Amino acid sequence: MYLLIFCFFSFITLSCYGLLAIPTAKKAAAQKRIQLYLTDRSLSSDIVVDPGAESFMERMIKPAWKNAKLKYQKKLNKEKATKLETKLLQAGQPMGISPIEFKLIQWFLLVFLTLLVIVFAFFVQLGLMKVLLLIVLTVSAGLILPKIYLNSKARKRMALALKELPDTLDLLTISLEAGLGFDAALSKVVSKKKGILSEEFKFCLEEIRLGSTRKEALNNINLRLPLEELRGLIYSIVQAEKLGIGMVKVLKVQTEDIRERRKQKAEEKAMKAPIKMLFPLILFIFPTLFVVLLSPAILQFMEAI
Repeated sequence: MYLLIFCFFSFITLSCYGLLAIPTAKKAAAQKRIQLYLTDRSLSSDIVVDPGAESFMERMIKPAWKNAKLKYQKKLNKEKATKLETKLLQAGQPMGISPIEFKLIQWFLLVFLTLLVIVFAFFVQLGLMKVLLLIVLTVSAGLILPKIYLNSKARKRMALALKELPDTLDLLTISLEAGLGFDAALSKVVSKKKGILSEEFKFCLEEIRLGSTRKEALNNINLRLPLEELRGLIYSIVQAEKLGIGMVKVLKVQTEDIRERRKQKAEEKAMKAPIKMLFPLILFIFPTLFVVLLSPAILQFMEAI
C-alpha cells in the first residue's frame, strides 16, 4: 500500500518536473544557438586576436625578419641580386631562400660568430692580437662559408643531372619515335621520370605555357644547369627545330656523344687514381709496413750491440 502511494507521488512529481523543464531546455538551446550565430558573425566581421595566444615567433621574429628584408632590399644592388639569384638557381634554391634572405643569413652568421668569438675570448682571457686574429678569421668564415655551401650544392646538382642525362634522352627519343610532339614528349618524360632534369624540363614547359618561346625556355635551362653537354644538346635541338631536321636523329647522336664523353671522363679518373693513391700510401701505409717488417731486425740489432 505504501509502495503504491510512493510510486504514484513519484510519477506525479517527475511528470510535473518534465512539463516545466522541457520548455526551459528549449529556450536555453535556442539562446545558445543565437549566441553562437552572433559570435561567429562578430568574429567574421571583426577578428580580434589575443596577443598572448600568438607564439614568440609570430609576434617578434617574423615581423622583424620582414622589416629587415624590406630594408635590405632597398640597399641591395640589382646586378648583385641577379648574380646571386642565378647561383641559387644553379644550387637548386636550397630551403627556398631568395637572394635577400641569403644575404641576411650571411650577415647574421657573421655577427653571431663574431659575438661568439668575443665571448669566448673574454672567458678564456686571450690577448688582444689573438682576439683580433680570431675575429678576422671569423669574419672571413662568415663571408666565405655560405658561398662554399652554394658552390658545393651546385656541383652536386650538376653531377646528378649529368648522370641522368643519357637515360632521360633515351626516354625522350622513344616518346618522339612513338609519334608525340616535342612538348608532349617532354611532358611524358616529366611524368614518368623523377630527378633534376625532369624538374628543369617541367619548368621549361611551364615557361612555354606562360608565353615564352621554346628557344628561350630551353636556354633558361642553361642558366640553371651550366653543363657543357646540356648546352650542346639544347643548341642542337634549337638548330634542328630551326632548320627542320629530324629531332629523333639529333637526339640519338647527342645521346651517343654524351655517353662517349662520360666514358672518357671515367677513363680519365681511372688513370688519375694511382697518382692520387700515392700520397696515402707514402704517408700512412708505408710507415706501418716499415714498422712491422723492420722492427724485429732493429730490436735484434740493438740487442747484439
